[in-house]
Amino acid sequence: MVSCIISRVVVLVFGMLYPAYYSYKAVKTKNVKEYVRWMMYWIVFALYTVTETITDLMISWFPLYYELKIAFVIWLLSPYTRGASLIYRKFLHPLLSSREREIDEYIVQAKERGYETMVNFGKQGLNLAATAAVTAAVKDFWLLSAVFLQSS
Repeated sequence: MVSCIISRVVVLVFGMLYPAYYSYKAVKTKNVKEYVRWMMYWIVFALYTVTETITDLMISWFPLYYELKIAFVIWLLSPYTRGASLIYRKFLHPLLSSREREIDEYIVQAKERGYETMVNFGKQGLNLAATAAVTAAVKDFWLLSAVFLQSS
C-alpha cells in the first residue's frame, strides 16, 4: 500500500507537475525545440495514463509493479534517456500516421453522435421538466381548491 501511495505521488509530481511547468516555460519562451519535446512527452504520457488505468486493475499485484511505474516515468522524463521522444518517434508517430484518416473519421462520427445524443437528452429533459411543472401546478390547483371549498 505504501508503494502505491509513493508511486502516485511520484507520478503526479514528476509525471505531471514538473512537465507541466516546463511546458509552460517552453510556451512562454517560444522555444520550438522544447515545445516539440514536451508535446511528444504529453502524447506518450496520455498513452501511459490509459495503460496505467488498465494495468492497475489487472497486474498491480505483480512484485515491484509500483517501483517499475516510478522508474518508467523517470525514464520518460529524463533528458539523458529521452524515453518519451524514443517511444513517440519509434512507435506512436508511425502508428498514428498510418491510422490518422481512420482516427479523424471516428472523431467526426463521435462528435456528430455526441451532438445528436445531447439534443435528444435535452429534449427529454425539457419534456420531463414541463410534465413535472404541469403536474405540480395541477396538484396545487386542486389542493388550493379543496382548501378554499372547506373554508367556505
